[in-house]
Amino acid sequence: MICLGKKIDHTLVSRDTIRAFVKRLGEEIHRDYEGKELYLICVLKGSFMFMADLIREINLPCQIDFMSVSSYAGEKSTGVVKINKDLDHSIAGKHVLIVEDIVDTGLTLNHLKSLLSTRNPASIGIVTAFDKPSRRKVDIKVDYIGMEVPNEFIVGYGLDLEGYGRNLPDVVVLSDN
Repeated sequence: MICLGKKIDHTLVSRDTIRAFVKRLGEEIHRDYEGKELYLICVLKGSFMFMADLIREINLPCQIDFMSVSSYAGEKSTGVVKINKDLDHSIAGKHVLIVEDIVDTGLTLNHLKSLLSTRNPASIGIVTAFDKPSRRKVDIKVDYIGMEVPNEFIVGYGLDLEGYGRNLPDVVVLSDN
């Protein structure tokens, strides 16, 4: 497959590995929030696949909502966070879990968590499919991590390059060759 002139160099995370960590995360979240209702916020667009899989592994009463934020232009983070779509409902008094596809610099997530904290939730947690701590620019606590990945630009399982590659079931590294 070719994605904007780049070919798949190698698979970094297989769909089986993804399935296993999503199941583990669902169990951890269930254990930690047992007896509570959850309000999951899917950060669009990259997190939609992860959110769909994760919510099926959480055996608790859940509501979902979506936010769209952007801080990327191509493969580079701009550092400027823009809210493209806000929540449809109030999160006041709710146990909120932000669902992210990947945490790298932490700038977007830090901004988003700060913004949501002003809306008086009972609690705010963060779950991410992939974590890239080597790129961190701000200290942000991620409560649930699917797996740590190296500092490579990855696509698949919702992650994209300029809108392409989200449909790949595995997470891959692209090459210019």
